[in-house]
Amino acid sequence: MTAAHDSSASGTKRTPGPRVLVGVVAGLTLAVSLMLLAFAAPAVNSGAHDLPVAVSGPDSALANLEAALDAASPGGFDVTRHADAAAVADAITARDAVGGISITPDGAVIQTASAAGAPYAPLLRSIGAGLAAKGQPVTYTDRVPLTEDDPVGSGLSALALPLAFGGMISAVGLVTLFKHSRTLRVVGSIGFSAVAGVTITAILQFWLGSIDGSFWLTATGVALGIAAISLVVLGLESLFGYPGLAIGAVIMVFVANPLSGLATGPWWLPQPWGAIGQFLPIGAAGTAIRSAAFFDGAGAGPALAVLAGWIAVGLALVALSARRATRDEGLVAA
Repeated sequence: MTAAHDSSASGTKRTPGPRVLVGVVAGLTLAVSLMLLAFAAPAVNSGAHDLPVAVSGPDSALANLEAALDAASPGGFDVTRHADAAAVADAITARDAVGGISITPDGAVIQTASAAGAPYAPLLRSIGAGLAAKGQPVTYTDRVPLTEDDPVGSGLSALALPLAFGGMISAVGLVTLFKHSRTLRVVGSIGFSAVAGVTITAILQFWLGSIDGSFWLTATGVALGIAAISLVVLGLESLFGYPGLAIGAVIMVFVANPLSGLATGPWWLPQPWGAIGQFLPIGAAGTAIRSAAFFDGAGAGPALAVLAGWIAVGLALVALSARRATRDEGLVAA
């Protein structure tokens, strides 16, 4: 009996050859390339896209203003006319507009909401500078400012990774620890999401000073965002096994994260991707959290409905996997 035969008989596995190595290199290269595109493409192509802007003033002045806005950025602004500057302010605080311009006998009034997203206040100020350059008096009012401790909103913008990581790592940890108990996985996911929501909000509000709105409403938004991710990933793993974890990672980290518009809001992303991002957990959570933290919850309803929908999907996937396991056990017993 030859040595080669002995090796084969003992079940020794062959080392993967050059073809496998080439496939691994090609696959990894494709993965990092897609990762770059997922994160860089929205940023590179970002800009004003149908920004909701409220305006008020005489019809002739508004017609000139709307024509100037369209000429400066075709398709960049979705202008809605209001009765006066007070109505414009109401539209901003209700999150129906990211800012507003009112033409009055005393000049132009530019109303911004720094808390609505990073790019909008500077953009409206640049429009005001253009009006001032034509000799028109311009005054500025920030209706919903960011906090003094975090005037650029860095804390809120950094939430995407904790949301995605918190949801993913909790799902992986619970799957590993409670392999045979779907109930404990779900209870653990909900419990972790609630505790993490309170903790993250406390850090943002009391330590970093990045937010100053309703603590419990903001904590609810954070908790629902984490739960939406965690429960969906748990459901995918329960139904498909470890490939389900990979599917969940792709959806949450490489799709939902770059399309969330967490720092800017959906209007600054290329469309329809900005709108699609609002139907994914991180984008919806970002909108709900921003609304709670700065706008007394205004505009949070649709985002909360999206998060509730994702949570329901996750629970349904877990229930479906439990039903399938019960059926399989019945077939084995029979």
